[in-house]
Amino acid sequence: MHKTERIFALKISTIIATRMLALFLIFPVFSVYAEQYIDQTPYLIGLAIGIYGLTQAIFQIPFGYMSDQVGRKPLIYLGILLFLLGSVIAALSENIFTVIIGRALQGGGAISAVLMSFLADYVRPEQRSKANAFVGAQIGLAFMLSLVLGPVIASTYGISGLFWFIGGLSILALVIASQLPQVSTKAQYSLTFSNFKKILTPTLIRLDLSVFVIHLILTCSFIVLPLLLVENNIFDKSLHGNWKMYLPVMILSFIGMLPLIISAEKFQKHKLVLLITILILITSQFLFYTLDLTFISFMLFLTLFFIAFNGIEAMLPSLLSRTADPDKRGLAMGVFSTSQFFGSFIGGVFGGWIYHKYGINSVFLFNVSVAIIWLIFMSNLNINFIKESK
Repeated sequence: MHKTERIFALKISTIIATRMLALFLIFPVFSVYAEQYIDQTPYLIGLAIGIYGLTQAIFQIPFGYMSDQVGRKPLIYLGILLFLLGSVIAALSENIFTVIIGRALQGGGAISAVLMSFLADYVRPEQRSKANAFVGAQIGLAFMLSLVLGPVIASTYGISGLFWFIGGLSILALVIASQLPQVSTKAQYSLTFSNFKKILTPTLIRLDLSVFVIHLILTCSFIVLPLLLVENNIFDKSLHGNWKMYLPVMILSFIGMLPLIISAEKFQKHKLVLLITILILITSQFLFYTLDLTFISFMLFLTLFFIAFNGIEAMLPSLLSRTADPDKRGLAMGVFSTSQFFGSFIGGVFGGWIYHKYGINSVFLFNVSVAIIWLIFMSNLNINFIKESK
């Protein structure tokens, strides 16, 4: 990438990373610490985790569409401010229902599609996989930091302090957003059935399904994984020291992801690599379901999961940006991000319900079943890149 592309990608990825860190921080601790809230139940805890995904899903398309009409920056500012408001409400909450409202407002700041479209606007098509892999690396780093910082902040300052910290990250994102350049708007278009058909091709539908499933499985998994760490006496309830597991997991998973990404781009084997990563993910979930867990086995299974997750996360946005109509990229990314966060919502709701009704292990069995259906559906993927000038 050119220097200007690298700098721009760094700014966009940093905004995405701060928001994803804010999202991920509650993953390793919320299901353990949420018992302090009035009226909490396993189902409502899952809903509090997943409701963010529902409101993200609802507003991704409007945000993406409006960013094509009026430009990216105004929508980025609006989304960050909504996220900040939701964080403050959640920080002040004592009842699980108020937390759910705060999380819903956080999700209302649905700018993932806007940010990824902004990135695609500035980066040449042949360099987008690198840019998206860089974004994926930042998201992975954010996830790793969340697994370390989440338990430390929650055990020291409580869940309220965690949400205040998340609000602070929103202010940082606002500062970075102010440094982004202005962009000219795309050709104006309306939300007609004909325009939607252009961004709902068989290929794009399969990519949308993929991001839906991978985030459904991620959210389902992290409803029960913190509980498994405590239940199997790997860590105590404070979850202090979990970085000793998660740090090597994230490092190893990035190392394991690189050959997959390089092979996909160098040999143009995107479909094959996607199918391989899905098989790796299925394997990790099946191992969690069937085998006894120790520190080492938990770390190995989780490494397999994140090799697959990080690989898929890096490939999907790049594939979408190169197969969607460039003039409707914001709308296409809106549908893509809607699918992503709707997957998070369904994962939170179903994960909480399955855990409450059938126990922890049943969540992994559910994940395996969904991933097998996904694998079958993706076997007919056909990728055709659209040529565009930069």
